[in-house]
Amino acid sequence: MKSFSNTYIFIFSAVMVILVATLLSFVAMKLKPIQDNNIKIEKMQNILNSVHINSTKKDAEDLFKKYVKDSYVINIYGQKLSDEKALEIDLKKEVAKIEEVKLLRKQLTDTTTSPFRDFMSKMVRFEETNKGQVDHDINDISQTRHLPVYIVEKEGKTYYVFPMQGKGLWGPIWGFISVEDDLNTVYGAVFDHKSETPGLGAEISQDFFEQMFRGKLLFQDKLFKSISVVKGGAAPDDVYGVDAISGGTITSKGVEAMIYDCLVDYTNFFENQRN
Repeated sequence: MKSFSNTYIFIFSAVMVILVATLLSFVAMKLKPIQDNNIKIEKMQNILNSVHINSTKKDAEDLFKKYVKDSYVINIYGQKLSDEKALEIDLKKEVAKIEEVKLLRKQLTDTTTSPFRDFMSKMVRFEETNKGQVDHDINDISQTRHLPVYIVEKEGKTYYVFPMQGKGLWGPIWGFISVEDDLNTVYGAVFDHKSETPGLGAEISQDFFEQMFRGKLLFQDKLFKSISVVKGGAAPDDVYGVDAISGGTITSKGVEAMIYDCLVDYTNFFENQRN
C-alpha cells in the first residue's frame, strides 16, 4: 500500500479546496444574472397580482410593460430620485433603516433610570444632549429612505402600487399593496413569506386573507391610520381592520406592522398627489 507524506496530503487538500471553491464561484457568477432576472420577474408578477392581473413567468414582462405606465423612487418628502430604479431597490436595506429608526425612537421613550443616568443628567445635561443626538440620527436615517412607486393603468383607472417587507414569526414576510386613485382605498394586496408555519402563519399568502384588504382605508380624517389585523376578527363595519389568521397571531401582527412601517413614509407623497 502506497503511503503519502503529510506535506503531499496537505498540498493535495489545499489544491482541491481551491479548485472546488473556484468552480463554485464560477457557477455562482454565471447563475447570478438568471437568479436576478427570476427575482425581477417575480416582483413584476406580484405587482400585477396586487391589481388583480394574473400573469405567468412567460408573459409577466409583456403585461408589466402594458399596464405599468410609470415607476420611480421617492424620498420621504415625496420627491422623485431620478438616479434610482424602482425594481432595483433592495427592500432588505430599507427595512433595516426602519428597524434602526424604531430602536432610536425607543430610546426617546425609555423612562428607565439608573444612578449613572441620574448623575449625568445633573452634571452635564446628559438627557437633553442624548435626545438631541437621537433626533438628529433619526432624521439622517429617514432622509436616506428609498421608496419605490409603481403607477398602473387598467380599464381606464389609475392605481398606485407600493412594496412592503417585514418580519413574521420565523423569518421575513413581504408583499405589495395597491391603492385606488384617491390614495386612500386599498384595491388589492399580495403577501408572501419565507418560513412561516404551514396552515397557520403561512396562510397570509392565501386568497382568503389577501381579499380581506380590498376596500379598506388607510387614512382617517387626513391622518394616516393604516390597517389593523385583529385577533378574534374585525367588526363587519370596520373599514380599517381585517381578521387575523387563527393560530397565526404573530405572523398576522407582523403583516400589520409591515403595512404601517412601510407605508407611513409615503404620507407626504400621498398628500402631494392629492394636491
